Order: sequence, then C-alpha cells, then structure tokens
Amino acid sequence: MCSRPDSVIVGIMAEVVYVSNVRLERRKGPLRLAYLPGEERPVSFSVHGGIAKHYGVDEKKLGESHAATIDYVVAATAG
Repeated sequence: MCSRPDSVIVGIMAEVVYVSNVRLERRKGPLRLAYLPGEERPVSFSVHGGIAKHYGVDEKKLGESHAATIDYVVAATAG
C-alpha cells in the first residue's frame, strides 16, 4: 500500500527557461550525428567494445569507433 505523506507540497512548475534544440541524423547502423547547441560541428555517437558486443554489432564493419550515448550521459552527470 502506498500513501502520500501529508507534508508533500504540490505546486505549479516555474517558467521554462531553456529548450534544447537538438537534431539527430542516423547514418549507418548505430552511427548517429547529433547537432547540438553550442557545437560548431556535429557530435558522432556509435557503439564500441562491450556495448557493440552486447548488441551484436561487428566493430570491424563500423569503420570508425565513437563514444556511445551512455558515455556522454556519464560524462555529463559526472561533471
């Protein structure tokens, strides 16, 4: 059974101060380009190592190795 404590305050969300306008472009297989605000050139995302193996991607067929999405998430939250 789950109940809401009496001390929970319910309010109205503040004004939105930022909207991230990002465009993704899928290339070949897991290779994607992300056009991010503040970046002059697109950022490449793909898979590598254990991530490629987990998803059954042959790294030799990728041609080029790039950081995976999770690598960027970890870097962003760790910073």
